[in-house]
Amino acid sequence: MIRAATEDDIAAIRAMIRELAAYERAVEQARATEEQLREALFGPHPAAHALIAEDDTTGEAVGYALWFPRFSTWTGTRGMHLEDLYVRPGARGGGHGRALLAALAALCLRDGFERFEWWVLDWNEPAIGFYKSLGADFLDEWRVCRLTGDGLSALASAADAS
Repeated sequence: MIRAATEDDIAAIRAMIRELAAYERAVEQARATEEQLREALFGPHPAAHALIAEDDTTGEAVGYALWFPRFSTWTGTRGMHLEDLYVRPGARGGGHGRALLAALAALCLRDGFERFEWWVLDWNEPAIGFYKSLGADFLDEWRVCRLTGDGLSALASAADAS
């Protein structure tokens, strides 16, 4: 079963975020607290939204998808960015990932989002194969750029000088 996350899911979402980070070899970077997630998902101005995949027999949360809206200046329309898609190892192959993505695609169509985008690590062959089986296009000509820490501070200091 796929359903919208509730505040009662915060601990499970945080645990799965850490599991995903461990899988992606970056557990030290997964620093979000339960309070930060609660504010981001359920505060007065939500930054993101989440769906939960539950085991049909036990009702246990076995996966989640966390997303937020985007905007395209080229099309003049909103889109969806999938930040995280995760299914716990014991539940993989049971259709939960496909069900989460299908639910998100349905939200896109319902809300008039013309694009549904996400990133995948280049070494994650199981995920790449799965996304290809769904018909996802891979935009090889685009690269992800990120500023954090010292680089972000250094660039921001240039704004203070002007």
